[in-house]
Amino acid sequence: MTWNLTQLISASNVYVPRTIVAVKKTCIETVLNMEQFFTLPFALLEVPPIRLKKPSWLKQPSPMLVFSLVLFSYFLVTGGIIYDVIVEPPSVGSTTDEHGHSRPVAFMPYRVNGQYIMEGLASSFLFSVGGLGFIILDNVHSQTMPRLNRFLMTAIGFICVIVSFFTTWVFMKMKLPGYLQN
Repeated sequence: MTWNLTQLISASNVYVPRTIVAVKKTCIETVLNMEQFFTLPFALLEVPPIRLKKPSWLKQPSPMLVFSLVLFSYFLVTGGIIYDVIVEPPSVGSTTDEHGHSRPVAFMPYRVNGQYIMEGLASSFLFSVGGLGFIILDNVHSQTMPRLNRFLMTAIGFICVIVSFFTTWVFMKMKLPGYLQN
């Protein structure tokens, strides 16, 4: 079924000022033009009658597997894996103390846009713990959960979020010593 412009505009039963009607007309005209643009190749070409069968060994993954893959990719991306592959920083740095001894440093100081590999992984772990805390807090609202479990899950969720927040804040103060100070 194809709609013309006046039918689409009159389909909404609310009062609309003229300027919004004009904008609505141009948006609908754009959509109709895009529809013609996308139907053009199918007017020229015929889609072949292919019958594809899904392989019997291919099953829908479980929700927990999908969640684990998403959480793992979130961990890697927030840990700066792309930065680490491109720049190839060392896993930890080193600095010389006042006695001339070399000691390891986990955070690249005074550089917000630079990181060591372990620094990124530690920060990413904290981001993931905070995200898991929010997921736990979201699951507290189940109707079948007993009261004690609800209390424990709420406490665990808040602890995860608060520990993640304050530890990330401490990490940032280690990176930039004057961070958030007057």
